[in-house]
Amino acid sequence: MPGPRPHRPRVTRAATVTGSEWLTRDLVRLHLTGPDLASLESPAHTDSYVKLLFAPPGADDSWPFDPDRIQAERPREQWPVTRTYTIRRLDPARAEMDLDVVVHGEAGLAGPWAASARPGQTIGFRGPGGAWSPDPGADHHLLVGDESAYPAIAAALDALPDDARASVFLEVADVTAHPPLRQGPGIRVSWVHRAGADGAATAPGAALAAAVRSADLPAGDLRAFVHGNAEMIKDLRRYLLVEQGLPRDRVSISGYWRTGQTEDAWQAGKREFVVQMEREQDGAAAG
Repeated sequence: MPGPRPHRPRVTRAATVTGSEWLTRDLVRLHLTGPDLASLESPAHTDSYVKLLFAPPGADDSWPFDPDRIQAERPREQWPVTRTYTIRRLDPARAEMDLDVVVHGEAGLAGPWAASARPGQTIGFRGPGGAWSPDPGADHHLLVGDESAYPAIAAALDALPDDARASVFLEVADVTAHPPLRQGPGIRVSWVHRAGADGAATAPGAALAAAVRSADLPAGDLRAFVHGNAEMIKDLRRYLLVEQGLPRDRVSISGYWRTGQTEDAWQAGKREFVVQMEREQDGAAAG
């Protein structure tokens, strides 16, 4: 029986914080620089992302550290932790990168780090990766997500031609938490608020899925980008692919996170979630 596959070292890079700015009370933009950014290529996709590297909670390690050496020498619970963030802007010629990070108070790992990051602090990362960009020849784009998908949606809008038509559904906490988005005659933005008129918050993604379902999908060659909470993804995948019959290759849909789970737990179970979702929904479509 063959033994376990050998661990393949991956390229690890670093970037240094030069400053930050709060786009909303829940969303901070980090400005970073460093020689490693100059070695990258300009993003080929508007959903390009990097994976930031952190020491696990309770560990004494701080950057810089060698993640491959740690994985080779220590038990899994002491391995570095990754958190994935879409690149809002990357300019290799200027060795600059901007990342927008959602902050939920003191909860989590990357959020508190980003909220308190100061110029001169350095962070390791891997990537970039990415797979989707808007089609400039499409009749209309449907862009759907919550704060975690905001950077990719904003980058997609920036990449569209002046005469493009797009419907954007972006879920945020309330009316005070609208981050900046490109405006234009063909761009229609619908803000979806988790906080209702009585101040009570709905489950993440529920109001967003309902808003998309209640809207009229535009006719013609529609391309959709739908990313964010896993339960919202499950609902809108059924709506777009099964109920509306959109071709699979015209829809980019993926869960960035799941309520009550860390990124590590979600990534560990994501494949099973997706397989089960596709089995249920595609079976229903065939029936």
